[in-house]
Amino acid sequence: MRSRRFYRRPPGKRLKDEGYWVRGIDLKHNEYGNNHADDFRIGDLRDPVVCENLFDRQIDEVYQLAADMGGAGYIFTGDHDAQVMHNSATINLNMAESGRKHGVKKIFYSSSACMYPAYNQEDPDNPKCSEDSAYPAAPDSEYGWEKLFSERLYLSYHRNYGMDVRIARFHNIFGPLGTWDGGKEKAPAAICRKVAKAENGGEIEVWGDGKQTRSFLYIDECVDGVRRLMESDFTGPVNIGSEEMISINDLVKMVAGVSGKEIKIKNIPGPTGVRGRNSDNRLIKEKLGWGPKQPLVEGITRTYNWISEQIAMSDKKNK
Repeated sequence: MRSRRFYRRPPGKRLKDEGYWVRGIDLKHNEYGNNHADDFRIGDLRDPVVCENLFDRQIDEVYQLAADMGGAGYIFTGDHDAQVMHNSATINLNMAESGRKHGVKKIFYSSSACMYPAYNQEDPDNPKCSEDSAYPAAPDSEYGWEKLFSERLYLSYHRNYGMDVRIARFHNIFGPLGTWDGGKEKAPAAICRKVAKAENGGEIEVWGDGKQTRSFLYIDECVDGVRRLMESDFTGPVNIGSEEMISINDLVKMVAGVSGKEIKIKNIPGPTGVRGRNSDNRLIKEKLGWGPKQPLVEGITRTYNWISEQIAMSDKKNK
């Protein structure tokens, strides 16, 4: 058996497949059976005692993916700013300190592209998200400010305590087995749900003018990038994302094409975040030789098919 590792959500399965002993923790069991830990616990990482109890045996590596987060409807309205900042910062403060006290060899921290300055993302066709563009800081949300704070937290533990950290800035990770309704889902899942529920020739609502751009990275590609970073000697921060930028309206058209339906778009007022965002992968290519291998439509197809299955099962259950 290889060394023990701790995680919150994927890359748990990847680590198990590689032969590691894995402990996981979350506020609840994953409703889609996405649990591959040797030891899985229900717990709240805002509680320092819960964090301390995770280290009742030697843990070599921590994958700190926990955060209070969601899609634009949760992050950009301003209604949840205090809890987002409090919850996520508390989790990171607890995990960094518990890791230090118990001699964890390496900690991965999942930051976000939301920490990049909003002033560099006003042009939907030419956003700037290179790692060296982070300062002067001006994230587009309190979620982004907390991510930037926690990057600095882990880097300070690296400097002052010699903790070996790895930091990645995720760019819109999506895929099956994740949240697809309820208000915290992100754009790909929300659009897949809306299209799946729409009639052929029907109409779905899209926040904003739909010309805002993003890139989206399939979960398996993300896990591969994370593992590549953890196995390297590069601390980061580094982008883990796709450079295949697409407008939200065009993403709807892509999903509609996958579904085989004709779908009309009704653009309505709503929270949208910055006008443009795209991963800049020059640094990760230089340091790790990594980049996504599949086009966006492949991941969208898998995600759409899975969400369609969830909707069908839910409809059958409610009949």
